[in-house]
Amino acid sequence: MYYIKRLYIFFSSLALIIFFFSTEIVKAKSFEINDIEIAQPFEINFDKNKVIDLGFKKAFLELAYSLIKSSDFKKVDNIRLNEIKSMIETFSIKEEKFIDQKYYLNLGVSFNKKKIFRYLEKNNIFPSRILKEQFLFIPIIINENGNNISIFSNNTIYVNWNKSNKKYQLINYLLPTEDLEDFNLIKKKLDTIETYDFKEITKKYFLKNSIVSLIFKGNNEVRILTKIYNDKNEIIKNDTFKNINIDNEKDLNFLIDNLKNLFEDTWKKLNEINTSIKVPISIKIKNSDLKKSNNFELFLNEIDLISNYSIQKFDKEFIFYEVLFNGTVQNFINIMKNKKYNLNTQKKVWIIE
Repeated sequence: MYYIKRLYIFFSSLALIIFFFSTEIVKAKSFEINDIEIAQPFEINFDKNKVIDLGFKKAFLELAYSLIKSSDFKKVDNIRLNEIKSMIETFSIKEEKFIDQKYYLNLGVSFNKKKIFRYLEKNNIFPSRILKEQFLFIPIIINENGNNISIFSNNTIYVNWNKSNKKYQLINYLLPTEDLEDFNLIKKKLDTIETYDFKEITKKYFLKNSIVSLIFKGNNEVRILTKIYNDKNEIIKNDTFKNINIDNEKDLNFLIDNLKNLFEDTWKKLNEINTSIKVPISIKIKNSDLKKSNNFELFLNEIDLISNYSIQKFDKEFIFYEVLFNGTVQNFINIMKNKKYNLNTQKKVWIIE
């Protein structure tokens, strides 16, 4: 009788927790895309639903471009509207107004994470985690004819770099301040600049991420050596752009767009989710601590590398979970440690202590 009563209390408490935390759980399972703005002429055949459909497509592409590398953009551009709608959980009209015979709409759209990942996997696309990050960016133009360098206000890439940023881009760029000492240091290192690590300059900004691009300007081409640093990696990229003149505005914007795509793709590659790998992990939590089990489920919903999870069973002591993880076991353990979860992995079924 005592055991049955305890089970009754357990399920009653669990139902209440699910009720009170349902909003957070739904949010954790969703990608939220806000401030989607659409403007259409208000004419005789005006159809508000068609405008909303345009907003759905725009919201989906903004999300997809944040998740995938630029080489995969074309794979999602022609997605059918009914496919997009099947992945939408909710949407809301934030604002609508009529100005000068035009209808303006501001839309918020919530997409189901698992459905988005399944769609990308079906199209042979590996997404990345959406991790927005700040990088120090130092562009240095080197004129190969005259061996001159341009770093700050006389550098067209420096001046124009942050003039046009797209909402789906994950990297926020901090450009260095004009510093005569830095200029003289770089000029002094010009003969060995391709092997110089720039730490004397980057350490002043107290950022763990930095990008240095050496842009060698020739008569009819631009060669770029890029060094990308974060707290764990140093990545070297070499690119050549032929028939380009960075003193021409159109060519300059083309070059900036391509460099930003290169940097975004590199960052996404570092945070890629391999959805083809699904490692099953068994975990149990004491059922006497319902708050801990609820928080654990919220955590599982928030981690994009979690493909799926389910409660396999429960007994008078433990709730047993099976987690499908897109990555290595050690990667999962590291994520758990970062979230302050203490795992006992000595047995086949791990215990959260």
